[in-house]
Amino acid sequence: MITIKGVLSRLTYQNPDNQYTVCRIQVEKIQDPITVVGYLAGVAEGETLTLKGQWASHPKYGDQFKADTYEVTLPATVSGIRKYLGSGMIKGISKSLADRIVDKFQEQTLEIIENQPEKLMAVAGIARGKLQVIQKAWNTHHAVRRVMQFLQENNVNVAHAGLILKTYGPGALQILETDPFRIAIDIPAIGFAAADALARAKGVEKINEKRLCACLLCQLLVCESDGHVYADKQELFFACARLARVDPDLFPPALDTLAAAGEILLWDDRVYLVRLFKAEKGIADRLSALLSMPVPDPGISRDVILEQVLTGMAVKLSDEQLEVVCQVMARKVSVITGGPGTGKTTLVRALCQVFRHRRLTAVLAAPTGRAARRLSETTGKKAFTLHKLLGYDTEQGTVAHNFTNPLNLDVFVVDEASMVDTQLMFHLVEAMPPGASLILVGDTFQLPSVGPGNVLSDIMASGRVSVFSLTKIFRQAMQSPIVRHAHDIRNGQMPDFKTRDSQDLSEFYFIENQHSEKVVETILELCAKRVPATFPHITDFQVLTPMHRGEAGTINLNQQLQAVLNPGKGGIDNHGISFRPGDKVMHLKNNYEKEVFNGDIGQVVEVSKSESRVTVEYDGRMVPYDLLELDELTLAYAISVHKSQGSEYGAVIIALTMAHYPLLQRNLLYTALTRGKHLVIIVGSSRAVHMAFENNRTNLRRSGLKDRLAS
Repeated sequence: MITIKGVLSRLTYQNPDNQYTVCRIQVEKIQDPITVVGYLAGVAEGETLTLKGQWASHPKYGDQFKADTYEVTLPATVSGIRKYLGSGMIKGISKSLADRIVDKFQEQTLEIIENQPEKLMAVAGIARGKLQVIQKAWNTHHAVRRVMQFLQENNVNVAHAGLILKTYGPGALQILETDPFRIAIDIPAIGFAAADALARAKGVEKINEKRLCACLLCQLLVCESDGHVYADKQELFFACARLARVDPDLFPPALDTLAAAGEILLWDDRVYLVRLFKAEKGIADRLSALLSMPVPDPGISRDVILEQVLTGMAVKLSDEQLEVVCQVMARKVSVITGGPGTGKTTLVRALCQVFRHRRLTAVLAAPTGRAARRLSETTGKKAFTLHKLLGYDTEQGTVAHNFTNPLNLDVFVVDEASMVDTQLMFHLVEAMPPGASLILVGDTFQLPSVGPGNVLSDIMASGRVSVFSLTKIFRQAMQSPIVRHAHDIRNGQMPDFKTRDSQDLSEFYFIENQHSEKVVETILELCAKRVPATFPHITDFQVLTPMHRGEAGTINLNQQLQAVLNPGKGGIDNHGISFRPGDKVMHLKNNYEKEVFNGDIGQVVEVSKSESRVTVEYDGRMVPYDLLELDELTLAYAISVHKSQGSEYGAVIIALTMAHYPLLQRNLLYTALTRGKHLVIIVGSSRAVHMAFENNRTNLRRSGLKDRLAS
């Protein structure tokens, strides 16, 4: 183990999720700064670091010092303190404010902030509100360091520090010391092993019941994150036995303890977390209740439907579309599905026209803000996000509308229903009044919901609900190679991406590149030179990739694309991401106060360093973010295929390489391909494309909804 000591001169990159850091350290008596990489949570420019690790050689970036552990020494000199505070490390302290603070308190500055923060109000620009922001940021920053030290001392991966602090805040250390198994349950991404290492260090025995129960709960949460609604009992016991390194026979009593405590519920040999059991059963019960209601009289003839649609939309329905409209009008619950170009959107517009004629209150909704806006644009009728419509409270996990306070509607139309997971579908059906009808519109060939379950697929497969599959591809749509390739994939036929109808400009291109580095270079050239010639606005085209990590992942692609499409300075840095005027950004979680939702894409229009504020434009609406809110933003030049669901873009550029092999699936290829309206370019290897096509494991999620509905 090698030890080096120096001053952090530049923070090049820091992943906000796991705190993986790339920085430059100025070591005494060495002229040029050295590059250090490692999990260095809570470090800032101007700090003195003592690092232990080893040297490594990166094929692209040369010699680097890989840090395994580190300690921080705060600066003691006025110049060091000035650089330290002026780095932006403490949110609320700009460079100019840092200068004023240091000018007043000199070498005592850091001691004042730590122990006598109220004295800061003597500095111009610091009122009570600003002081509270500074105190919170200072405590949070130093909590990072204390948690890192604790994890290092207990031989737990320090990469977990960022997530632990994001979950628990400054009180994280107390939780780690007093109840380590809590992190296995509250933060499934960290897992049982890290929590167990902390508990075992405190002398907890292998057969301790609390340890066994925590292992079971953690494994059920892992199953949930993998998309499963329940776990098979015996498989659960064997998985936990491997994880906890004990005999599987020890787990049945622990499972009984969890059942008695109301943590889990059993259905035959299926083990459920209580909330998932209630959600799945609730969906089945509610849909069964809706289906038991008397079949509504359509109250309208085929001729009147044709007349209303033709008059209101200037569109003549095909025989297939007309038949579906007539059938849906006579159903309490129905599903409309079909691939691109089959007229799903026209059908929904026609239904809205007929509902209007019959004076029925129809409410349109979709799982994401982008999907809701697209639904509104195509129908001319206001559409809502499901979360906003239901009055979802993200902090409490509750909804305003349920069976005691139902929505005011006659017909509930839900688009992009394949994205709706088990719990959201439960809230959806709970909020419907007893006499209402439900219409689910979606494409089950797309990626499944991010949350657990195969809800739309299970409803369709149950045999209880009428399913109307649109199969006819309209002539104009069939002329598009995007549509043809998508339907080939749906039908289990591998498209020939390399064959073109003519040498003229096409809507689809496949550019062969075997290596991720070359894929990135090609994408940069396409985005900088070729694509903007036809799609000039930065929101007209979108780069998609399966993964976040790696050379052709979202993290690296966003850095590279920002450097090419929006170079320069003048931005505000947050966890290694620089937000500059003109940047394309994505909002990461539902914010009902700002009316911006997870996955919304906008463009930075103003950066005010003096006020520590970034303003983003979303479809003509200006939304401000202060420094403490920047964690809700990330760059969006490149986004994951999962994040693109529910959206359409003028042009789509898809990175697809063998480095993405863990996520290469047919539904991912199909979803990515169908995001482009006028142009799709795949950049990658034929082998990766074939691997994605051949991997059709879309029905492996454990869900009991189909069985509950069918019984």
